[in-house]
Amino acid sequence: MRLSEVAAIVQGRLQGDPGADIRGVARIEEAGEGQITFLANPKYRKHLATTRATAVLVSDSPDPGDTTGQARAPGSGATAFIAVRDPYASFMALLDLFHPAPARPAPGVDPTASVSSSAKLGVGVSVGANAVVGDNCVVGDRTIVSHGAILGAFVTVGEDSHLMENVVVKSACRIGRRVTLHPGAVIGSDGFGWAPGSDGKYDKIPQRGIVVLEDDVDVGANTTIDRATIGETRICRGVKLDNLIQIGHNVRIGDDTVIVAQTGIAGSTRIGRQCVIAGQVGIVGHLTIGDRTTLGAQAGISKSLEGGGKVYSSSPALEHRRALRIEAALRQLPELLAEVRALREELDRLTGPAPTTQTPTGDNRPL
Repeated sequence: MRLSEVAAIVQGRLQGDPGADIRGVARIEEAGEGQITFLANPKYRKHLATTRATAVLVSDSPDPGDTTGQARAPGSGATAFIAVRDPYASFMALLDLFHPAPARPAPGVDPTASVSSSAKLGVGVSVGANAVVGDNCVVGDRTIVSHGAILGAFVTVGEDSHLMENVVVKSACRIGRRVTLHPGAVIGSDGFGWAPGSDGKYDKIPQRGIVVLEDDVDVGANTTIDRATIGETRICRGVKLDNLIQIGHNVRIGDDTVIVAQTGIAGSTRIGRQCVIAGQVGIVGHLTIGDRTTLGAQAGISKSLEGGGKVYSSSPALEHRRALRIEAALRQLPELLAEVRALREELDRLTGPAPTTQTPTGDNRPL
């Protein structure tokens, strides 16, 4: 594909050879001849001088931090530039163009699948090999139930959803429209409920609630979302969950919140809308996290953060700027301790040994 055609697709302003041949896309550090890359993060600007890409997507917005002009003008060699409103979004569009998604499976039920006679499948549904669709399930139009996926009794799945390989949705859980469950996700396993008995053994607390995933939710591979003890665990519209996340019973996560891998959320916690929760965050149960809160990687949340719109990090969690000041102070502790010892030695040298007093027992001990 000629570079001028690429520029037309992304509606960008081309500076360079319009006839250059573009055969694919790549990251700026790895791109070579015939490939197009992008520059969206200023910290990658240093790679402009060394990239072997034929063309780079850059922002057409003035950049006050760019004193060299190299983010908007060609550098050395034959590299061309296409100025666009959003380099990252344009790159994603080209990624789909040069590397299209795999074709969706044809509608129909694989001969090895088990579909209950009481289940209702919508128009254009695809059920893969060895999948199971239980009693009284309802599966919406154009939804894909991939190989080995299991839907328990009375599960409902909305239109245009995709349940990938080996997904498990337990009984009575409800999945919305355009939901994607990546391989190995488990929706509706029992919440972790145990009551200690008088004999020291633990008795299981029945888990009789459900999980509800609203529209446009994306759940990563091997992520688990527990059913409620009673009522529901609810993941609201547009939530995006990474791989290997554990969400406990009766949790509620608000619209458009994003959670990164290995985060654990204990039961009955309420998380607001448009929050960003980084990797390996731990949140104890029965807390409230306000809207638009950001939690840094490995933050430990032991109390509610209800104000909203703030950034927290560290464990136990503190507002991020305060956590940074404490971390900076801790790094100085070895030098500060050495300075204190030196001052103490100097004080002893100037004042002499500390005075002593005679105790009634005859022991001489320093005051």
